[in-house]
Amino acid sequence: MKPLLVVTYSLLLLWTAAGCKKEQKVTESPQDSVTTSIPDLTILNEVQKASFGYFWDGAHAGSGMALERSSSGDVVTTGGTGFGIAGIVTATSRGWISRTDAISRLRTICYFLQDANRFHGAWPHWLNGATGKVVPFSTYDNGGDLVETAFLVNGLLIARAYFTGADTAETNLRKKITTLYEGVEWDWYASKGDHKLYWHWSPDHDWAMNLPISGWNEALITYVLAVASPTHPIDASVYNNTWITSGFGVQKTYQGYTVSISGNEYIGPLFFSHYSFIGLDPRQLEDSYTNYWQQAVKHVLINRSYCIYGSPVNYNYSETLWGLTASDGPDGYNAFQPASDNGTIAPTAALSSIAYTPYYSMQVMRNLYENKKTLYGKYGFYDALNVSRNWMDKEYLAIDQGPIVAMIENYRSGLLWNLFMNIAEIKTALTQLGFHTPVRSTGFYLSVPEVENKVVDLIKHPDAATYQLDVFMSTAGTFTLEKADGTVVSTSPVNAGSTKVTFNTSVGKYIARLKGSSDNITQVVQLH
Repeated sequence: MKPLLVVTYSLLLLWTAAGCKKEQKVTESPQDSVTTSIPDLTILNEVQKASFGYFWDGAHAGSGMALERSSSGDVVTTGGTGFGIAGIVTATSRGWISRTDAISRLRTICYFLQDANRFHGAWPHWLNGATGKVVPFSTYDNGGDLVETAFLVNGLLIARAYFTGADTAETNLRKKITTLYEGVEWDWYASKGDHKLYWHWSPDHDWAMNLPISGWNEALITYVLAVASPTHPIDASVYNNTWITSGFGVQKTYQGYTVSISGNEYIGPLFFSHYSFIGLDPRQLEDSYTNYWQQAVKHVLINRSYCIYGSPVNYNYSETLWGLTASDGPDGYNAFQPASDNGTIAPTAALSSIAYTPYYSMQVMRNLYENKKTLYGKYGFYDALNVSRNWMDKEYLAIDQGPIVAMIENYRSGLLWNLFMNIAEIKTALTQLGFHTPVRSTGFYLSVPEVENKVVDLIKHPDAATYQLDVFMSTAGTFTLEKADGTVVSTSPVNAGSTKVTFNTSVGKYIARLKGSSDNITQVVQLH
């Protein structure tokens, strides 16, 4: 195992010759200690709120949309704005902004989207925030981008589900969002004649991008919204013909973790398990291929395990510095992952994984935060760093900042998951796509032991200040926490079905036990 690392940097700013991009020199490697003087709740509150600031104080002045990156001028992003809208809901719920101000900002965004360029109802990847005109993403990508549109609509529907007031302002906002959603011609993007759903269409280049939306990647939400559409739905058979590929239902093992969907080597960069799951709750999703909670958690653990145990030593990854995803890097933007790694860590990778791996993500967040002098700016952590290359970014990217806000909230309260999963059209669409409530047996159904030490690492939930475990019992029984010698330190009755058990005791290693009339299931837990 590599040593624990703490990032400690001096301030040395450089200008690169290529494009005069401002960077920060990494002059020292991290060291071997992490202090714990600052409560997790303090860190979470500050990081989540600062990251939200990118979408509030840092939004485009005219349109209210999210800048593609902090230096992009008038170029705004549709998908990143969807993440930011989920952030506006979060901020309203937490009292960071007033409900009135939130409605006003969302109204500005909606009216901009109403008048902006659309291509059979889909917005492009990038828009000019001042004019509403398309900004080409690449040579042939100057039309509709259905996946970015899905990220945007996802955020809008979460806002529609949250702002349920009977007053005129909230009523009109809901109507406007519904109109925007109903204007997306999802079925057009499946009209090429081959029964497949396509990512892009351009009025100048037609289907030249020629990219079916096939899994596994970040785009699952696209199918859910397309099937759910009340005006332009696609048939679920298109999902089965396009999204479902040969990697579905085939077990593969990476870094000791076995998964059932592996469309990419090592399952790909971590944003695959973030973007679609800002609204979709993987705890509630299972189909004939996989349990999506287990899939997402193992994806994070594979990524983390590669960084700690499988990466080049000179990259200086550790338990407190891991996480590969799409981000800026010293050679430009790239989708970093175990199969394509140059030593670049993006804070969003671990931080946005906190809903899946609270303790491991908090290790990284604490490390970065306690050394934030050179890692942290107005809107939270900068986009990326590469210790081995003596490089650090000084930019923010909407698609990296947004999941930090949203997934921290899903960890803390489940707010966005609860809002989205209770939308009637979404429930119907998920059923049509073959999803169902996970089938469970007695056990710790949300827990995945760390492959090296075989234990489940737990921290206290920062808001509740208690340890929590989600369990399922086939019959009523008891939950106990025991020392290695069998001494019981905590016990509570557990009803049949799914239950969240909570407890408080000193840090250390224990045996968690579920005992019913015919069950006796144990799991080793390490309390931190």
